[in-house]
Amino acid sequence: MSSSTPPPSTPVSVNVIGEDDAVARKDSLIEYPSLFPIKVMGVQHEHLVSSITAIARRFDPTFDASTVELRPSSTGKYLGVTITVTATSREQLDDLYRALTSAPQVKVVL
Repeated sequence: MSSSTPPPSTPVSVNVIGEDDAVARKDSLIEYPSLFPIKVMGVQHEHLVSSITAIARRFDPTFDASTVELRPSSTGKYLGVTITVTATSREQLDDLYRALTSAPQVKVVL
């Protein structure tokens, strides 16, 4: 046995972070309510931006579509769309991310 290894009869203390602790820590990274930018990448399509803004309004009735930022890809095949919503809870953000990723033209949501 090496000198750094405790003898078998010595109890070893292990600090295990439970799922509730991990969730609480994740929740504490964002203060609610707050403005929260979300980046969406999708296939360039005439209805992409209107679909994204409609989804944003479902989860944030105060969403202002005039704040949407657009960045086309170098080839023009994709469009980067940044929306800023008022985040009121982690559940709201999770539901918004799920709705955005389920939109047909959306490829990535960050």
